[in-house]
Amino acid sequence: MDADYLLIASGLLAGAMNALAGGGSFVSLPALMAAGVPPVIANASSSLALYPGGAVSAWVYREALAPVAGVRLVLMAAVSVAGGLAGGLLLLSTPQALFLQALPWLLLVATLALAFGKRVTSAFRGWDGAGRGMILSGQFILGIYGGYFGGAVGIMMMAFWTTATKADIKRLQSLRAMLVTAANTSAILLFAATRAIDWWAVLLLAPSALIGGYVGALLGIRWPSALVRAITLALASLVTAAFFMKAYG
Repeated sequence: MDADYLLIASGLLAGAMNALAGGGSFVSLPALMAAGVPPVIANASSSLALYPGGAVSAWVYREALAPVAGVRLVLMAAVSVAGGLAGGLLLLSTPQALFLQALPWLLLVATLALAFGKRVTSAFRGWDGAGRGMILSGQFILGIYGGYFGGAVGIMMMAFWTTATKADIKRLQSLRAMLVTAANTSAILLFAATRAIDWWAVLLLAPSALIGGYVGALLGIRWPSALVRAITLALASLVTAAFFMKAYG
């Protein structure tokens, strides 16, 4: 029962974090592992539990969607789906012990994206030479990362698009929501089909994550953005450090 309460509480916090600044998997993934779920299954279950909130965001943003540098949305979505499927297959083929060794580094990448993603997007205004092939290739790689792990992948997408194109940052929010959801959809369907999901854990996490997302959005209106960012980065850094200590002693 204690594990159930842990998962419900972590779902509330993860949902709130995603609504405020992203990085909800920093909470849900360790909670699942603390509850006794094997690492690979925990990662897959975390992705599914946090999926509804992202899908709702994508639906809300749907009318603001527009191509990136002339690349059609259907191509961007198809590449994201393919990348997510490839990432999911890669995750399922990774031994539990190896994934546990790689996990601290994946968390570190996500932490760095949370810390510096917005700085990258504001520092670069894009160049004229980024063609469709480069944009689709980069999106495929990001889709793989999203399907395999996914921490802060939305921020990474924003940083990549802003670096490679002249697109307006605010306009990219809707595309981020849709393509993160696209990559997650194919991976989650794969996880479900291969029974790589702890359904009881998801049943506890997903509803609480939705509630946490709502509460987090309300807090985001009231709290200074600097405070939200500081809290998120502090928690992400602590979790990353803890996983490095666990994996490498």
